Amino acid sequence: MSTFKAPKGTYDLIPPYSATYLAVREAISAPLRTAGYGYIETPGFEDVNLFARGVGESTDIVTKEMFTLTTKGGSHLALRPEGTASVLRAALEASLHKQGNLPAKLWYSGSYYRYERPQKGRYRHFSQVGAEAIGMEDPALDAELIILADQAYRALGLRRFRILLNSLGDKECRPVYREALQSFLRGLDLDEDTVRRAEINPLRVLDDKRPEVQKQLTGAPALRDYLCDACKAYHEEVRALITAAGVAFEDDEKLVRGLDYYTRTTFEFVHDGLGAQSAVGGGGRYDGLSEMIGGPALPSVGWALGVDRTVLALAAEGIELEIPAATSVFAVALGEEARRVLFGKVTELRRAGVAADFGYGGKGLKGAMKDANRSGARFAVVAGERDLAEGLVQLKDMQSGEQTAVAVADLVAEVRARLA
Repeated sequence: MSTFKAPKGTYDLIPPYSATYLAVREAISAPLRTAGYGYIETPGFEDVNLFARGVGESTDIVTKEMFTLTTKGGSHLALRPEGTASVLRAALEASLHKQGNLPAKLWYSGSYYRYERPQKGRYRHFSQVGAEAIGMEDPALDAELIILADQAYRALGLRRFRILLNSLGDKECRPVYREALQSFLRGLDLDEDTVRRAEINPLRVLDDKRPEVQKQLTGAPALRDYLCDACKAYHEEVRALITAAGVAFEDDEKLVRGLDYYTRTTFEFVHDGLGAQSAVGGGGRYDGLSEMIGGPALPSVGWALGVDRTVLALAAEGIELEIPAATSVFAVALGEEARRVLFGKVTELRRAGVAADFGYGGKGLKGAMKDANRSGARFAVVAGERDLAEGLVQLKDMQSGEQTAVAVADLVAEVRARLA
């Protein structure tokens, strides 16, 4: 056994379990691809200030959870704790906003890193699929993204998830609410860190999950009572569009999310089968983020869905995804001449688009057929010297057990016809 292990709070994805993760990523991204979202990939690390400015210096992500490093050249970098700031930085750097055809609709998939206390559903290395619509203020975009996420989850078979929805207001009405909330919070018995957080971004105190804090928040000013007319109208349009699409949601006035950059629409996907770590994804509108990181005004909206949490949600509902077998044909060669001939046929099958594997190591018939069975292949191709002398191979259906002699020259066409 190796003396090395995966770092604490991380995991390895290994076949066959890893196939479920790939299937989840595919299912989440599929609706995005049909809605005009193009793929973007950003580095795994960025300038630490990108997250300090964008995510928020008062957030736990920045103050406690970022993995940071200093390069030999003295640059201060951070492993990315979330995707939105990186994607927006890349879009600005590539001047996508100057190329017309806004909004720039982008989707991404990758690994993210936060230094947290490891527990089920909360890791130091985790996987997300995300989507961003950059450069346009339109409630239809907010609704579109919520609907696409709902579509992805339902395509996976999930039913026990809920969509929580709220509006955080904008730069016009939020300051008034912020002042009222801070005045309320100053009268509570809060610890030093929470008092400091309340002065920097009081909305984040509403997101505090500790019972001793939540108990004191009874009677706190409600954001909905402070929304300006424009924000109220915007939020009602989002609600109306989602409702018209047949997507159920719950209004949650306490939903603020944990990142500083959100404005107006904010939403979260939760699954009741996951216990304390019930959030499987979320997002919202972030109209001021571009300016926070030095860009022009670019109203935008997006979300990120956790692949790890989605896999746990599937398990909680007892859903097993139908994962196609990695191999359709497994070749078993008996003798050196058969090895050469069948290896060539395996190559032909692969070039013809058929997933094919080969019995390596020169095992006998019994051992090689065990390998064929373990591979999940639909067909096994078996050949020895006697078969090849007659120009034949044996094609065995691994489900029915039926075995048929097939001419070597016709093997690829016969397999493709049977698989079709």
